[in-house]
Amino acid sequence: MKVLIMTADNFEDSELLVPYYRFKEESIQVDVVSLKTGKITGKHGYEVAVDKTFDEVNADDYDLLLLPGGKAPAELRKERSALEIVRHFFAGNKPVAAICHGPQILISAGLLHGRRATCYKAVAAEMKGAGAEYEDRELIVDGNLVTSRQPSDIPVFMKEIMKILRG
Repeated sequence: MKVLIMTADNFEDSELLVPYYRFKEESIQVDVVSLKTGKITGKHGYEVAVDKTFDEVNADDYDLLLLPGGKAPAELRKERSALEIVRHFFAGNKPVAAICHGPQILISAGLLHGRRATCYKAVAAEMKGAGAEYEDRELIVDGNLVTSRQPSDIPVFMKEIMKILRG
């Protein structure tokens, strides 16, 4: 079992760290992919080591993609290789979990049209504009897509992700 976490500097610390350590607790391999190697820093100062850059990722190697929020998705949505990875997960009907601003990457990849989803309230208008059926709920599951709004939704978000990973 392998999880890919896609993020960059200014990620929302809790939305990356809680899932990261939960996966580690379950002996699930986790790779953090970003724009550069080394360390990245969250909005609240926590540092995380980057395992791979986008060009080093083979999406076929992973069972789930996690897109934390914060300000990182605004940068990642401009990165062609990041969008290709997300599209690959959708093409293979693999689980994609996005929270807070994370769905911005899915919007830029053109993947939300006709899908039910949620996000942080500041992203809702953009999500609707992309053709998604936006709902202001703590968790929305639509096929392979799992979305939540904000850090306070992490418990229900993680419960669903762990259910998916356990099969």
